[in-house]
Amino acid sequence: MASSPAASRGHGQVRGSRWQREPTAGFQKVQPADGDFQVQSPYNVPESQRFQYRNGVRTFWVHRNDKPFNTATHTNPRSEVRLRSSGVWQFEGYGYGYVPSGTSGVSVMQIHNEEDAAHSTVLMLHVYDGVLRFYSGAAVEPNIYDRWFRLNVTHDVGASTVTVYVDGEHKFGTTVTPSESYYFKFGVYMQHHDQSSCMESRWTNVTLYTKH
Repeated sequence: MASSPAASRGHGQVRGSRWQREPTAGFQKVQPADGDFQVQSPYNVPESQRFQYRNGVRTFWVHRNDKPFNTATHTNPRSEVRLRSSGVWQFEGYGYGYVPSGTSGVSVMQIHNEEDAAHSTVLMLHVYDGVLRFYSGAAVEPNIYDRWFRLNVTHDVGASTVTVYVDGEHKFGTTVTPSESYYFKFGVYMQHHDQSSCMESRWTNVTLYTKH
């Protein structure tokens, strides 16, 4: 997976708006089944040593020196869930996401393109020193550590746009590389700089929404 956006991405950005419209207005809720939450974690340790699901909370963590999720890839360590979708969909961590202090150099949520797409991702939300960023660039939310935050991310495939809300506020939007299908991923996926020795995120009440 790519760790940074292509040069063509990120044009038309909107940041820091106080827009208060409910992010899910006009969308229909689609509750994923437990079987839809497929975890990818380092191949050399049991899944239970990098992922925990307890009392409705999914906790993901990796160490900087962990292996990839299988022996056929050379990608960085991850502990993530993938949820496939297409069309106009919205991801919601409604209750929500949590990143403990010290976690850095990691993607906690991404939108991954179809396997043969020219660019592997259209959005990644990285955490660096307590700031949630669009890849390693624009700040989306300045104070993300040690608190539960509501995260909504909408991808409109037809319009080739993504929009990010934090705690119900419109925080970021941009046009992205077109893709016919994609999937949401959340958890932790180590990036290429400023990594902490251990990276962790927690999620609860993860829901998908669609618009017809």
